[in-house]
Parts: sequence; C-alpha cells; structure tokens
Amino acid sequence: MDYTFGQVSVDTPLVDYAGNCGNMSSAVGHFAVDEGLLPPPADGEATVRIHNTNTKKIIISKFQVKSGTPAVEGDYELPGVAGTGSPIRLEFTDPGGSSTGKLLPTGAPTDEFDIEGVGKIAVSMVDASTPCVFVRARDLGITGAESPGAIDANRMVMVNLEQIRAEAAVRMGISPDRRSASESSPLVPKIGIVAPPGDYLNLTGSPVPADTYDILSRMMSMGTTHRAYPLTGSMCLAVAARIPGTLPYEAAHTKEGDLLLGHASGVQPIGAYVSETVNGPHAEKVIVYRTARRLMEGAVLVPESVFKK
Repeated sequence: MDYTFGQVSVDTPLVDYAGNCGNMSSAVGHFAVDEGLLPPPADGEATVRIHNTNTKKIIISKFQVKSGTPAVEGDYELPGVAGTGSPIRLEFTDPGGSSTGKLLPTGAPTDEFDIEGVGKIAVSMVDASTPCVFVRARDLGITGAESPGAIDANRMVMVNLEQIRAEAAVRMGISPDRRSASESSPLVPKIGIVAPPGDYLNLTGSPVPADTYDILSRMMSMGTTHRAYPLTGSMCLAVAARIPGTLPYEAAHTKEGDLLLGHASGVQPIGAYVSETVNGPHAEKVIVYRTARRLMEGAVLVPESVFKK
C-alpha cells in the first residue's frame, strides 16, 4: 500500500506533509483490508507492507484477522488509550534519514545552540521515523516530570522550546529560517524534553515509580505538550537513546535492548535496533505495538467547482 499523511493545523489553514504519523500508520493496514484495497486475507496473522510516501520508508504492519476482517477486540492495553484491543505490530525498517536523508542530520550526536533568553544550550538532532530535536529538562529549568498542562502554562518554557525547535529546523535543512519553521513547518522537527527516571504521577493521578522505566520525556505536538507521546517521536527517541553521545543516551537508564519510555500517561515499550558501521550509527528498525478500530464512517460532499480552482 502507498500511504500519505497530512497533519492538519488546528488554528491555521495549513496541511503539513513533511513527516509521518505513527498512530495513523497503525490504522492503514486495517483500513486497506476493510475497504477491499487488498485481496481478502486468510484468518490468522496478516502482514501489510506500507510505503509511506512522506518519508519514502517501508512500514510492516502485522495484525490478527478473524472471519476475513481485522480483529479489534483483545486484551492489549496502551497507556493513555481508553480500553483494550487486539495488538498491531508495526515494524519501521531502516527509519534513519526519513526527512533529512541522515540519521544524524549535522553528523554530530550533540550540538550547541545560542538561543535568546536561554543562552548556550546543548541539543541532539536525530532523524529516525521523523526528525526530532531533544533538550535536557534541567537546561530549561524544569524536571521533565511536569504534566502537559503545567508545561503548556509555562509561557517562558514554551517560547524557548519553539525557538529551539525552529533553530533545529534550520540546522537540519528543513526550513530556510526560524520564521518559516514556525509558520510553515509546525509538524517537523518535533521537540522532546528528556531527563533521567524519577517518580511522578501520570494523568490519572497514579504513581509511576522511577524503577519501572528507562527515560523520562515529554514531547511537543503542533505547539502543545502531547498527553502521551507521538508514536514517531517515541521511535526517534528510542533510536537516539541507543546512539552514544546523544542527550537521550545520556539520560536513559539502560543503553541496549527495549526502551521503556515514561511519558505523561504512563510507560511505553519501544524496540530500537541500532548498529555501528564505518559510516557511523545505523538505525536498522524500530518495533512498536498499537491498537486500532473503526470509530465511524460517512461521506463528505464537496462541490465539483472546488476541484477546478
């Protein structure tokens, strides 16, 4: 299947096609089977190879089929998602350089920005599944354990985060200048705050002990703090946490194997496989699990004249 993702802005007439969405990717295989875009699969495990046209990368989606349709009921639970469902295994192959062509767009695991109001600050720019820039929570004057609402309400932190994100867009070759980055590329790069594990409360008020996960992080999505964690952002974080010298590698409790991400809604496992080559680190694949089900269907009627403009 070919699949194109468009990020629709909430408050401006803008659709950003610069990157992909992992959560949307999880529904593509189901949709293709439901709509008859693929030959009806036999009951059992189905495999759909998805070509994301935004990043030119292949995603392998595996899920259970019952009576010729994708299974939706099951006991798999995701923090931040209501209820349970049948798991969907997503394997993002060779995710490095999804938008910039390089796993480390500047060639360095860590760079330094000089940001007005902040001064010199260390960042790590990584492009795996989606371009991201990571900063230490302590360098912003926070712990990283704050709730999304608390971060959004901290005007100084939000302004500084956008300045850093916009500068990263320029350094990564995504935008010509900071203004263009803020106005025309709000989706990429994403910006994440990282810190070592620490005790915190998730959005339901339940405690998340420091010894139950490997890295603490919060990530921005279209100018606000994500209530869980963007899937492509979590994959980029997991890859970054396996590259020596990056800020996520520095913050992560473990340096190999699956990464347990502590986000605002709970703990999420991500499998990231990174090897060292003569040309530097290479992201082989990232494996994540999701659930999906059809919520509604209908028709939107658009006048023919619209398409003639």
